[in-house]
Amino acid sequence: MNPVAIIKKKRDGHELTAEEIRFFVAGLVSGEFADYQAAALCMAVFFQGMTPAETAELTLAMAESGQMVDLSTIDGIKVDKHSTGGVADTTTLVLAPLVAAAGARVAKMSGRGLGHTGGTIDKLEAIPGFRTELAQEEFLACVNSVGLSVIGQSQDLAPADKILYALRDVTGTVESIPLIASSIMSKKIAAGAEGIVLDVKVGKGAFMKDLALAKELAETMVEIGKSVGRQTVACLTDMNQPLGKAIGNSLEVYEAIRVLKGQGPERLCQVCLTLGAQMLYLASGRTTDPDTAYHVLEAKLNSGEALETFARWIHAQGGPADLVERPEAYLPLAPEVVVTATSGGYITDIDPLSLGLVALELGAGRKRKGEPIDHGVGVALEVGVGQLVAPGDLLARIYARTAAQAKQAVAQVRQAITIEPVPPTASSLIYQILA
Repeated sequence: MNPVAIIKKKRDGHELTAEEIRFFVAGLVSGEFADYQAAALCMAVFFQGMTPAETAELTLAMAESGQMVDLSTIDGIKVDKHSTGGVADTTTLVLAPLVAAAGARVAKMSGRGLGHTGGTIDKLEAIPGFRTELAQEEFLACVNSVGLSVIGQSQDLAPADKILYALRDVTGTVESIPLIASSIMSKKIAAGAEGIVLDVKVGKGAFMKDLALAKELAETMVEIGKSVGRQTVACLTDMNQPLGKAIGNSLEVYEAIRVLKGQGPERLCQVCLTLGAQMLYLASGRTTDPDTAYHVLEAKLNSGEALETFARWIHAQGGPADLVERPEAYLPLAPEVVVTATSGGYITDIDPLSLGLVALELGAGRKRKGEPIDHGVGVALEVGVGQLVAPGDLLARIYARTAAQAKQAVAQVRQAITIEPVPPTASSLIYQILA
């Protein structure tokens, strides 16, 4: 075998064998094969696609190219969740303690944000003292004692994926379902969870704009999970408007606390309960079906047990013990300016991508990997789609470091919110659940 022969075989539309795929991945990680050869294979896959067997084999080869996390010392079934990224998507900060409060074990490795979508690790690092880097023993001990732990992804996790991901980004091969699916699932499989719930976002603020393509991606990832013995469920959820109302790192920690106190946005709460029900159901023996799991989680939310678990988790990883009682003491925000309505009517659209880019320009996100971010800036919406407003009503609050940034953000936020005389038609939040 040699890399050129493998590239030609895929270029001509033939199915690669497991041996050929593993040979190529091994050569890529060892440095024996050149970047341009990997880029050529990505382009061949982009045009010719991959069979389910090829995609599963590529996923497993990438997962096994580095560290395979061993979670066997954690009691019970370990569950994980992955989102394809969106705006005001604070689900992990709510979902992990909510599911853990119901008895499941959540051992999660998360990433940082890039572009208009926020990263879970960035949000957690807004909390003073919170440690996103733990030794393996500390990580496992935290899951056993609290029920969950969330840390940054290890550099040794799926190194083959890191190489291919960087090449896809600069060679026009990002939009390939087999390559996207194998990239996501290789990291989830390497991270060790036995049950995986995928939140595939669809719409203007998501990576996947088209529902049919999002469904194809979800089906591909579920099939990969099953083929390697992992219980896998995918939920197709709406991202044609922001999921929550907070866009920015400290702001989203505030919002997570509000949701866990029963005061958060309905859309965010609904998605957390839906995803959480699937996670709890996969944690074998905890519930008999997802509907029962949903009601169990509602009870944990209403009783305050989920909030208590959140507080214990934050303190266990180095954060303040009284964060939920005094978030303002630990999460300072930039100076505030308000955005008010210039006309009356119904909110018919809130463009998530535009608002995500506003937060990015304020400094809440990064345009390049490794850039520093400002935890205290962002946008907090005060309205939702379908709401009736009058001229002068509050639409949003902007947290900016300079007057110039604030002025520009006010204009952009106002432009992102559409007000019309006729109310909008109701839209779906959960499109489909695939298992």
